[in-house]
Amino acid sequence: MPCEGCMERDNKSIDPTMEFLLLGFSELLCLRVVLFLIFLIVHLVTLAGNVMIFMAVVMEPSRSPMLFFLCQLSVIEFFYTLVIVPKALLSLIVVDGSTISFVGCAAQMHFFVALGGAECFLLVAMSYDRYVSICQPLHYVAVMSDGLCLRLAVACCLGGFAVALMLTVAVFRLPFCRSHHINHFFCDVPAVLHLACTQSYTPELPLLAACVLLLLLPFLLILTSYVCIAAALLRITSSMGRGKAFSTCISHLTITLLHYGCATFIYIHPKSSYSPTRDKMVSLVYTNITPLLYPLIYSLRNKEIRGVLRKMLRRKKIAQLN
Repeated sequence: MPCEGCMERDNKSIDPTMEFLLLGFSELLCLRVVLFLIFLIVHLVTLAGNVMIFMAVVMEPSRSPMLFFLCQLSVIEFFYTLVIVPKALLSLIVVDGSTISFVGCAAQMHFFVALGGAECFLLVAMSYDRYVSICQPLHYVAVMSDGLCLRLAVACCLGGFAVALMLTVAVFRLPFCRSHHINHFFCDVPAVLHLACTQSYTPELPLLAACVLLLLLPFLLILTSYVCIAAALLRITSSMGRGKAFSTCISHLTITLLHYGCATFIYIHPKSSYSPTRDKMVSLVYTNITPLLYPLIYSLRNKEIRGVLRKMLRRKKIAQLN
């Protein structure tokens, strides 16, 4: 039985010239100014933090594999926030919501999923780096060569963009209902799927496949790496040595739990249980607060990053004195 108010399943239902209306936070009229200022400050701090880490790593002549992956993570997070936050800020300025074209909505979804997917794969590469460092320390330099790190970085990006393209094409081939009002501040997958004119679960299959490829499989690989790491740590007799080895994994573990926890909560649930308000709040944390925490976590917890940042600040101070 077709959904009430649906278009006929012809070319008009997927007309590339159509527009969507992002409702954003239209229900929070009295908090618009406060939310705009908070989002803007968080966005600028996030961009500054990622740029600082990127510059610090690029200026470091002898980069370890972990620093190389952190540099790539900073680049991903930089563009990730640029894809989402400007449109969210615009939705707070425009009272009745902001419009976005069919092509613009598809492009935003594609880059959002692609960058998020690349980050999922990158977290696997970082867990493999930690595995080799702790479980095979004598072979670390030989295994984690510059060539392997570069190949892993390229594979992470290509994998994320391939899965995102598959998911975006599948979603935007669906017929949409007459109402093109997206109750969200960006073109998120569940919010757009909610507009699809179908009562079956078939449109959810591409999202399920993407969740398996981007969330389940990477998480299982990370879990396997840390099971091996835990087994190796148990064989270390010195408690100090065990604590020192584990401390190198804390930053990565924290970011992995944040990333996969929020993503699982948003995307792994049936269409029937979709709640716009709940998903908007979780997405708000996922797209604004979490990217802000990444530079802070690595700046505070990672000894290599702290050392590189100190060197950069020292060089800057010397240059100013000269």
